[in-house]
Amino acid sequence: MGLKVYGVPMSTCTTRVLVCLHEKGLEFEFVPVNFLGGEHKQPPFLEKNPFGQIPVLEDSDLTLFESRAITGYIADKFKDTGCDLIRHGDCNEAAVVRVWVEVEAQQYNPAIQPIVYQCLVAPLIGKTSDQKIIDESLEKLGNVLDVYEARLSKIKYLAGDHFTLADLHHLSYTFYFMKTPYASLIESRPHVKAWWEDISSRPAFVKVSVNMKYEFN
Repeated sequence: MGLKVYGVPMSTCTTRVLVCLHEKGLEFEFVPVNFLGGEHKQPPFLEKNPFGQIPVLEDSDLTLFESRAITGYIADKFKDTGCDLIRHGDCNEAAVVRVWVEVEAQQYNPAIQPIVYQCLVAPLIGKTSDQKIIDESLEKLGNVLDVYEARLSKIKYLAGDHFTLADLHHLSYTFYFMKTPYASLIESRPHVKAWWEDISSRPAFVKVSVNMKYEFN
């Protein structure tokens, strides 16, 4: 049995995994989950992820959840295939990659996620966007992006001269953020803007982003 991914094409966490698989040039089976129908909360899916969240990766008898853990597994197991997303050949470079993977998870994501939710998701599910949450998150995100701007003025990618998981993990939420009224936070910082235009034009992400549409039918 080969690689199998359970998820939703527009999900930020699912697409994080899909981009990683495409960067590695790996074949896999994608299994859509009926998220609106609550399939992820039913016993068969809960056997795969007891927290009832997507995505899930199956690799033969191994089952994994949590998208960043999955991308790390893929990058490690298939290190000699496609793009080296962790820089396995140099322990110092690999350590820097892991630092900036943590920065994305602990600094960037908590700031950008509420903005995307309030601007794009809330209206689709009949909720009113909370401008107070948006404004507070914009301030936090701006501070993070100031750090990114300074770093990217010296190097091409967040962890050095090569595209890695540190960059890849930013793709999904930034893609949706750029569809909000606040895209200027990226566009007004020239080095961040150049970095974003670079990583978002990679073939793996272009292929996945075709299906990244917040549409609930």
